[in-house]
Amino acid sequence: MRISRTAPWAAGLAAAALFLIPATATAGPQRTAAAPRAAAAATSVDDYYAPAAGKTGAALKTALHDIIKNQSTVTYDGVWNALKVTDQDPANPNNVILVYSGRSQSKNTNGGGVDDWNREHVWAKSHGDFGTATGPGTDLHHLRPEDVTVNSTRGNKDFDMGGSPVAEAPGSYTDADSFEPRDAVKGDVARMLLYMAVRYEGGDGFPDLEMNDKVNNGTAPLFGRISLLKQWNQMDPPDAFEKRRNQVIFDTYQHNRNPFIDHPEWVNSIW
Repeated sequence: MRISRTAPWAAGLAAAALFLIPATATAGPQRTAAAPRAAAAATSVDDYYAPAAGKTGAALKTALHDIIKNQSTVTYDGVWNALKVTDQDPANPNNVILVYSGRSQSKNTNGGGVDDWNREHVWAKSHGDFGTATGPGTDLHHLRPEDVTVNSTRGNKDFDMGGSPVAEAPGSYTDADSFEPRDAVKGDVARMLLYMAVRYEGGDGFPDLEMNDKVNNGTAPLFGRISLLKQWNQMDPPDAFEKRRNQVIFDTYQHNRNPFIDHPEWVNSIW
């Protein structure tokens, strides 16, 4: 068993220090009727989630959806610059951290070359066939920088354990129908997928994204395996990098949050 991280979630809930962040990408117009959050940075996390207080199960999922659906949008071209901010290496502001590889790489090496990094859709865009349309296709809460070759290896596979080691992504494994990310981002992956399953419920002209406990979901708007993702959420609690990323997306780009980074305990309350 390669999983060894057993730190409790509570240790991951301390507020992360924010960096000074340049506005290098521009959020698009609001897609919902809600007014833009002009003072987003001043909104406390407790206030943001107030409508969900005391709820569990389906009621909690609905309340969170109603909260996080109020967002600004980023174009697919704008995602390039946004990722250079959201995934900046804390030790080197000229670099980004690649999600599966864990490698620190120059921000300027984005593109389609073999050793470049590109835009990895953690919720594979073929699962629901939403492509790169503004909405789920450009939602920064599940888009991360990754090596082009590793991105291709992952493809649209569901997440599971086992397989052969992935070149250029130490600690990651893959087989014909699944992908296992390195331990340090297992929880990140789980929380990104669960965000998508709450944010996109069949409104806004987008598919209803849902979780199941299978692999080989293909083009269905489904992702698995939920039983394993719940374990990963507990095993790998939100760290400073993940929490800073959530805050940057809220303050600078989409003005909505991933609730499972702020409250990882809500995963078991819903699923």
